[in-house]
Amino acid sequence: MINSFSRRSLLPYQLHTCLLIALVLLTGCTSAVKNEEPHPGYDLSDQRIIDLTHEFSRETVYWVTAREFEMDTVFAGQTENGYYYTANNICTAEHGGTHIDAPVHFSEGKQTVDRIPLENLLGTAIKIDVSEKAMKDPDYQVSIADLNAWEEKHGTPIPDNVIILFYTGHSRHYPDPKTYLGTEERGQDAIALLHFPGIAPEAANWLVHNRKVKAVGLDTPSLDYGQSKDFKTHVILLGENIPGFENLARLDQLPDTPFQVIALPMKIKGGSGGPLRIIALLEN
Repeated sequence: MINSFSRRSLLPYQLHTCLLIALVLLTGCTSAVKNEEPHPGYDLSDQRIIDLTHEFSRETVYWVTAREFEMDTVFAGQTENGYYYTANNICTAEHGGTHIDAPVHFSEGKQTVDRIPLENLLGTAIKIDVSEKAMKDPDYQVSIADLNAWEEKHGTPIPDNVIILFYTGHSRHYPDPKTYLGTEERGQDAIALLHFPGIAPEAANWLVHNRKVKAVGLDTPSLDYGQSKDFKTHVILLGENIPGFENLARLDQLPDTPFQVIALPMKIKGGSGGPLRIIALLEN
């Protein structure tokens, strides 16, 4: 049953999508008949774009055992033929900076990054704000109570086929590894020193069995909190082909109630993850 919140919040997006499809179809038919120029593209004049992506550089935060970002200049300057040219080589681990965890990352046989359906990477999203609690506790884990609190506040269940972004406020520490990861050390021994918020396995399990979620994301280095030893949240969500977005930025600029998200990773064949460019679209 769709209550007033769902009708008010989701119907405009559904109508907008239907109208956009109709416009594309009509434009295509007209072009075929009259040989006119194709439609110029999607009009974003009534949308505000929020970039939820940290830039990639030598400061980018990576897991303490992962290879960090490297960029080497191949050439930069004027060529012998009189034009300017620049190009670089880059090298990076799949999991670092703003990136996606493909289901196969923690679940054998599940989707690799190139096999994730595009419809799971874009569409309606909500934000669940746990920053007041997480800013007081670097080991905070999003709970079932936090999910229930969002539903009680807005008078509706979490919508079906939604992307959930969890705002912990932890991104204010990025890219300082000491405060963002909990340690400046690197290597296997540094794993025991990690401290940052995550999603409790109980909350992940509740979502899987009680709600229909396309993807989840948060502004910390991992879906699991820093002191996790078994990564149960990863196992639960990715095991259901629910991808995760990690190290997100600017979630404080988003509303709690539905907005649109586009999250497109590098399409690495067979990849367990990859760099992600993710944006939110807000109605002006």
